[in-house]
Amino acid sequence: MAVAVGLAGCEAAAGAGIGGRVACDGRGLADVMVTDGYNCVETDGDGRYSMELDGDARFVYITTPSGYMPQVEKSVPQFYMPVEQGRTEYDFELVKNPVDDSRHVALVQADVQLTSMQDLETYKGLLKDVTDFAAGYRGKADVFGIDLGDMVGDTPSLFEPYVDVAAGMNMPVWRAIGNHDMTYGGRTYEYSYAKFESMFGPIYYSFNKGKAHYIVLDNNFYVNRDYQYIGYIDERTFRWIEQDLARVPSDNLVFVIMHIPGCLTKELKWNTLIPDETSNIAGLWELLKGRKAHLLTGHTHFNWNVCFNDSLMEHNTAAVCGIWWKAPVCMDGTPQGYGVYEVNGTDVKWVYKSMGYPVDYQLRAYPVGASDECPTDIVANVWNWDEQWRVEWLENGKVMGEMTRYEGFDPMAAEICADKERVEYEWISPIKTPHMFRATPHDASAKIEVRATDRFGNVYTQTINDN
Repeated sequence: MAVAVGLAGCEAAAGAGIGGRVACDGRGLADVMVTDGYNCVETDGDGRYSMELDGDARFVYITTPSGYMPQVEKSVPQFYMPVEQGRTEYDFELVKNPVDDSRHVALVQADVQLTSMQDLETYKGLLKDVTDFAAGYRGKADVFGIDLGDMVGDTPSLFEPYVDVAAGMNMPVWRAIGNHDMTYGGRTYEYSYAKFESMFGPIYYSFNKGKAHYIVLDNNFYVNRDYQYIGYIDERTFRWIEQDLARVPSDNLVFVIMHIPGCLTKELKWNTLIPDETSNIAGLWELLKGRKAHLLTGHTHFNWNVCFNDSLMEHNTAAVCGIWWKAPVCMDGTPQGYGVYEVNGTDVKWVYKSMGYPVDYQLRAYPVGASDECPTDIVANVWNWDEQWRVEWLENGKVMGEMTRYEGFDPMAAEICADKERVEYEWISPIKTPHMFRATPHDASAKIEVRATDRFGNVYTQTINDN
């Protein structure tokens, strides 16, 4: 596995001219973007490139073109090479994708947050759900993983065993750094990604699948002060994104992958600087204007979709670790799981896959009396809801109308978090979520069902009681 070089080695290479070739089976590949994280160039007809290496560059790497794959070591795509003092040639050998990646499936997880070997063993068991689910696509579509960061919980010693376990999924996993993956104790932000880079390569990069372009970013800006960070994208990264997107056709899908959410509301909050949103997200929105784009984020340990407009959405993904490995649900009641994004050309559909459940498990409904907030109502948690869903209730088979959405606690999550012996940490508490629904039945003892229809027309039903 490639290891990042230190700053001294980078300085020694300042201003150096480098070059190389990008090829597959000995044949040069044209129009492949090569970058040092500052400058971007494209390969010629024979796959060759040359560029002036920036003095602060730590890697030379490529944007993997559609139809091809980099070599993979233990799930880590090898699309990069560390800068080495005195080295002037950096050649990349790709593999032809055995399937047409214009149809592909991204399995997206967030916040594994491993803190012990016991957590790792539990995670290893959960990954059987991922491999079994992926098996249904093998040979029909290109399947790969995306990790939205916080792979470990301030425990860098677990990076290597995490990679060993992830290798069992038998697929490449493209990773973003999370705030709990950072290296602490340095005097500046630049030190914070040292360990991550030594394991996974550059902190921002891109790759292509069919007519979809994926951009991976670091938006955890470490400011020290006893482990303090903000959500922020630096100017160096923005300049690189501008060069990257300039090479992407305007009709292609764009996915932006980063740990901290961009914005959890449709409108930016005024005068805020908080660690749970990206303070300068408006700059990224501006670069994505006019494109069909999806932001894939984690960090919050809850599930939430925001439709900013007809062409821009953010999908904030719940935590694999649930309530920090103390319970199989998150504090908003979303089960441990992962997002599934199925892309066909420029069309994309998505669903949240709960670990240990069939894919049609999309809500949890509760009888009258289960919720302290709404004691006379049936309530339901529809965790992957967005504004194009419809949530109805039926009494004895008759549709009674749409349920009322409200912000409240999931009863199961509230009960679990109240058990401090189980969750261990005093600071753990349930969180209110806007994807709760309620309705007052005419007859609480009747057969009552909750029916949710997603934006793609899929219908999910759960019966509360059947007398």
